[in-house]
Amino acid sequence: MNLKDLQLKSIEYRKTILEIIYNGKAGHTAGSLSCIDILNVLYNKVLNINPQNFNNTDRNRYIQSKGHSVEALYTVLCDKEFFDKSELKSLNKFNSHFIGHPTKKVNGIEHNTGALGHGLSVAVGIGIGFKLDNKPFKVYTLLGDGELSEGSVWEALTSANKYKLDNLVVIIDRNRLQITGSTEEVNPIEPLADKFKAFGFSVKEINGNSLEELDNIFKTIPFESEKPNLIIANTSKGKGISFIENVVSWHHRVPNDEEYKLALEELNLEHEKLIQ
Repeated sequence: MNLKDLQLKSIEYRKTILEIIYNGKAGHTAGSLSCIDILNVLYNKVLNINPQNFNNTDRNRYIQSKGHSVEALYTVLCDKEFFDKSELKSLNKFNSHFIGHPTKKVNGIEHNTGALGHGLSVAVGIGIGFKLDNKPFKVYTLLGDGELSEGSVWEALTSANKYKLDNLVVIIDRNRLQITGSTEEVNPIEPLADKFKAFGFSVKEINGNSLEELDNIFKTIPFESEKPNLIIANTSKGKGISFIENVVSWHHRVPNDEEYKLALEELNLEHEKLIQ
C-alpha cells in the first residue's frame, strides 16, 4: 500500500469513526481521530494480522492499551474484514459486544484492556513469552498520554527494561489533551522522553499524524539491541476535523446533526483533493 492509499484510508477511517459514534450516541471522538493514522499504518503496513492468521500463535500482536479510543480499533478491524460493517451499528447498544472498551468478544481484539493503564503490562508479558519461546515476532501497544498517570504503566516499563524486550514497541499518542484539560495542567508528565530513557527505553519522536513518518519509523525497529522501543507520536487530538482539533471538550463529545454533516463535508473535500 503506497502513501496515497494510506491517505485515502485515513479519510475513510475518520468517516467511519464519526459515523459509528454519531449513530451510537457515545464514544471518544477526538482521541480516536488522533490515533487512527497510527492504526492505519500498523494494520496496513506492519502487523500482518488478518482473519486468516489471527488464531495462529506465530504472528505479531497488537494491544490497545488506550482502550477508551476503541472506536478507532473497531474501524480498522472492520476494514480488515474481521466482521461486517453492519455489526458496528450496534455500538453502545444493549447486549452488543461493541462496547466502549476493547473486549475479546469482538473478532480481532487480542485482549480485554479496559479504559486505560492495563495494556502495557499485557504487552510486556507477550514480549517475554516471545523471548522464552525464541520467537521472532513483535508486540505493539498504543498508550494515550493521559494514561501515563497510571502507576501500572511505570511498573510495566521497569519489567520491559529488565527483560531487554527489544521486541516490544510502545507508542504514545501524544496529543497533549486529556479528560478536562492539557496533560500538563491535569498531571504534568514532561520531560517525557527523558523519563522513558531513564527507564531503559530507546526513544524516538515523530509526527504521529504523518503516515510517511510512521511508515518509516516502524521499518527501523529495533532501535537498539536489547532495549525496548518507544515512539512518542506527536498528534493533534481530533485530527482531520477543523472544529474538533485540539478542543478539549471533544474528548467524549458526540457530534450533533449539523456537526456530523460539517465533518463529513471536510473529509469529502480532502478526499476530492487527493484523487484529482
